[in-house]
Amino acid sequence: MINAQPKKKWKVRYSVLLVLWLCWLFSFLDRMVITIALPFIGEDLNLNATAQGLLLSMFFAGYALFQIPGGMLSDKFGFRRVVSIAIAWWSIFTSLTGLVFSYPLMLLLRFVFGLGEACLPGGSYKAIATYFPSKQRGTATGIQSTVNTLGPALAAIAAAAIIGLYGWRVVFIVMGIPGLAIAIYIWFKFKDNPKDHPKISKEELAELEEDEAATASEKKKSDVSFKELLKKPILWQMALIWFFFDITFWGFTSWLPSYLIKEKGLSLMSTGVYSALPYLVGTVAIVLGGYISDKMKGNRKWVFIPNSLLGGVALYFMFQASSLTMVIVYQCLAAFFMFLAQGGFWALVVDSLPAKIMASGSATVNCFGSIAGFISPFLMGYMIQTSGSFDTSFIMMIVALVIAALIALTIGGKSKEEDAVNLEPKLEA
Repeated sequence: MINAQPKKKWKVRYSVLLVLWLCWLFSFLDRMVITIALPFIGEDLNLNATAQGLLLSMFFAGYALFQIPGGMLSDKFGFRRVVSIAIAWWSIFTSLTGLVFSYPLMLLLRFVFGLGEACLPGGSYKAIATYFPSKQRGTATGIQSTVNTLGPALAAIAAAAIIGLYGWRVVFIVMGIPGLAIAIYIWFKFKDNPKDHPKISKEELAELEEDEAATASEKKKSDVSFKELLKKPILWQMALIWFFFDITFWGFTSWLPSYLIKEKGLSLMSTGVYSALPYLVGTVAIVLGGYISDKMKGNRKWVFIPNSLLGGVALYFMFQASSLTMVIVYQCLAAFFMFLAQGGFWALVVDSLPAKIMASGSATVNCFGSIAGFISPFLMGYMIQTSGSFDTSFIMMIVALVIAALIALTIGGKSKEEDAVNLEPKLEA
């Protein structure tokens, strides 16, 4: 008689990851619909390219300002309360955006909206570090990060459709509603400690405890305080890498729809579809980046470096291309390589920082990306207005990717014995 193989049970950590994925999805939907609405907001409020760029950047001013405090709040009070309140906060201000008729008030609203979203990154990475064993964190982070691609893609299509039918204001009012339901679910269903979750199995708890006790060095790693972490070069290396990478990412994401409309003459609906394509390609790439990174543990940086450089090469050919077909091909290639790099990068972050202070540490890294998000859209808007073309802004994005790759070269690889013993890697010559 053949023994039947035991069925794999759905684990609590998968449910946690699914809800976190939804949180990130709506965070990106809520923040990215403005990139499609921007030409219409600019026309409605009589804004030039620089003023439009500042409107994009104000979100990142609030997002950057509250990244580290938001992460510290998650470490102190638990990710459940902080993330649920944050989602409710930004959802309310998303809907209010559609009711504003004054440019200064809209700038203020985007800033306050950013304050709410700033609490999500640290809280979500802390949840992954809490519920997932080390060997699966790269893949889990990659899956969560697919919203970096699906969010802009869905936002582009949904926003274009709603704006075409009802105008740009309605899209903001509608987008704020689902987040409130998610916030309520997290508040009542999530637990900060896996042991307190009523549906978690003994097998899953044993797996987490085994992972926690795998090495004595992991215990030492968990005892590092946030104050001590701030003294470690690895934290600032990753922060600078993310800053320069996000100069490109947010420049590309924020201005791609306007580029297709103004430079290539596409219609609103065509822009929505073509703006979505690179992110759909990136959805596959970002999961692949996290998966490959898990297979290369100890050398995760080598997922980031070559793909970051290849992304820069694709961007160069994109703005040099004369035909629309080749522009679309190269923008998809640029997205594939950049998101592959991104999946590998955040796997490195989540696996390098102590779980106890994961929210604060990852929020510090993400804070630098938020600062880049503030600088890049505004600076690109200024470049576009003064030069009359997108060429100089594309060059800026390419240079930023090269710098990010060069900084990543300075992160030393870790052997199994060195992994997590200290957070200060050897610098390579």
